[in-house]
Order: sequence, then structure tokens, then C-alpha cells
Amino acid sequence: MKINPSVRKQILELLLTTVLKKIDTYQPETVHAPFHHRLLGKDRYALFSFIHSMSTTFGTSVFEQVAEALARGVGYRAERQFKLLGQIDEKTAKLIDKINLSLRSGKMSADKSTLIEQIRKSIVPGNKNRDPDSTVDLYVEVDGCENYIDITSAKPNMKEFATLQRKLMRWIALRLSINKSQNVMTKLAIPYNPYHPKPYERWTLQGLFDLKRGEVLVGEEFWNFVGGGDIYQDLLDIFEEAGKQLRPELDKKFAQYKNSS
Repeated sequence: MKINPSVRKQILELLLTTVLKKIDTYQPETVHAPFHHRLLGKDRYALFSFIHSMSTTFGTSVFEQVAEALARGVGYRAERQFKLLGQIDEKTAKLIDKINLSLRSGKMSADKSTLIEQIRKSIVPGNKNRDPDSTVDLYVEVDGCENYIDITSAKPNMKEFATLQRKLMRWIALRLSINKSQNVMTKLAIPYNPYHPKPYERWTLQGLFDLKRGEVLVGEEFWNFVGGGDIYQDLLDIFEEAGKQLRPELDKKFAQYKNSS
């Protein structure tokens, strides 16, 4: 399946614009790192810092924008940095914390359908208030189901996974406090699988998330979900095309660091 030409152009322009802006504006932090500088060299350390900054930009902005464009391109209602308003009563908040503790301790394994229904049964109708967990990375509505997606890093640890699970449960509660009958789903998205070609099998996922019901989408699964079909390879081709066009400017930037030692 091919990505819509207009969406393809939009993603390509986003990648080119983002990287060129980073090249033009990035200034290495004036960090005194004598051990790193002597071990790696100032030029290599500066290059590493640039690439790390670029990776951070992708993790906090670019992936969200690409996912939103793909979803809208196939007719889904989609919005990044979506503000999910609602109000969680004290009883439901305690229920969420109890479930989260049970998942972390291994006393129970995640069953997404059961979990949602427990929250639905407990939640009390509330006001459309802002909450510390109100901001959703990506909202996508597919076939009447509202999907609230958190896009996270490739290798969260156990504590981070547990915190993310609690946030996802709170998102369910916030939404159901406004419409108790709404068909709702929360998902954790990991943009790429660092263990490829092996499957993503972080031990920290075990029991915390309902993998059978697609609560966690890794790499290809995530992009195909928001893109409405088998578009992953085509998306990689867009990134490759952007890389080819950016190569001369990237080489110039890297040369600056090579000559800075």
C-alpha cells in the first residue's frame, strides 16, 4: 500500500524543514567534559551531541506530526497534543492506583477490556477540567473508537512503563467522566523496534500491558495502524529520500565538527 502523494509530499517537506532548521540553528552546549573530550575527541563528542539533539527532536515532535499526517491522509480524525478534559473522582483515582500497583507487583496481568469496564463502572460524571495528565501525544478516531496514544522512547525501564500505564488508565477515566458510554482505547506507541529483526520483548512489558489486544504498538504496527494499512515500507522510503536530499548539508555540518578539534 502506498501513502497518498499529498501526504507523502507533506512528510518529506516536514523532514527536510526540520533537519535544515536544526543544522542552521544548532549550537553545541558549552559543556566542560574533559574525560569525554580526551577519550573521544572534541569533534566526535560535538558530533554525538548534534545527533542526540536530532534524535530528541524526532522523539518530541516529528514522529507525532508524521503520525497525524498519515492518519488524516486516510480519513481518520486525528490531532496531536490533544487536550483530554475531564474529572476523576477520588474513588476511581484510588482504583487506578490499586490496579497499577497490582500490575507492577505481578498480582494481576493486564486485561484491557476488563480494565476499561472497571473504570467505566467506577467513574462519576465530572466537569471538563484540565488534569496533570490531560495532554495526549496523538488522538486518532478509527471506526468510532477513540484512541488516545502516548508515543514513548524505545527502551523505557520498569518504572517508566508503570508510570505510563497509570497515565493511560487516567486518560480512560477522564474521557469516561464526560461520556460514560464512549468506545475508548488507550495505546502505547514505540516508533521503532531497536531489537529488529528480533521481536520487541522488553521484560518490563510483561504483565503491565495487554499485548494481545494491541495496547502496545511497536514500529511497523504503530505506523500501519495510523496509516490505515501496510504503509511502513513506503514511510521508510520517504525518510530515505529525505536523507539523500539532506546529505550534502549534513556532510557540511559534520565537517565543521571534524575541523573543530
